Amino acid sequence: MKFYLSSYKIGDDPQQLKKLLPKKCKAVYISNALDFAKPESQQKHEEWDLRELKEIGIDAQPLDLRDYFDNKDKLATKLEKTDLIYVSGGNVFDLRLAMKLSEFDQILHSLLPTNKVYAGYSAAVCVLSPTLKGYHIVDEPNLKTYGKHETIWEGLGIIDWMFAPHFQSDHSESEDINKEVAYYEKQEMKYKALKDGDVLIF
Repeated sequence: MKFYLSSYKIGDDPQQLKKLLPKKCKAVYISNALDFAKPESQQKHEEWDLRELKEIGIDAQPLDLRDYFDNKDKLATKLEKTDLIYVSGGNVFDLRLAMKLSEFDQILHSLLPTNKVYAGYSAAVCVLSPTLKGYHIVDEPNLKTYGKHETIWEGLGIIDWMFAPHFQSDHSESEDINKEVAYYEKQEMKYKALKDGDVLIF
């Protein structure tokens, strides 16, 4: 798999994402990290993200993981036909739980040997880490957006470092990110801090 990991939104040079994809790209857009928000706020973010993708010629179809809770096979079939999985930021704990309940987490691991692209920003990157400990400094871990489920502290383990988005940026969470970075350093945890506009590709 290829990974396009951004601090905020699509980043300063979205053409880098387009270069990773085939000309006739089939894309899905997942915004479950925003399920906790008011519907109008979530819709505003969704429209922004989809517009950014549209501007580089990617017509992404919204994919709500809630529609696939306890329906892994249907989701797996959908993602097998997809070139790009684009995931929004939001609350990393909600995103992780939605991935667990839909078994997206297992499906993503099964897709690692393929040439598909996983892209996203903020929480979409954080969830790839080995653990979600440290992210509680910025995100509320017990929102109960999907009912009474235990908070998941285990990340997907696709990257072996923690992610600190919005670092030294003009973002409402930047001050808390400084506290998050201090936590990683105290715990001697590997981390990467990105400013808004920056992107990691591997």
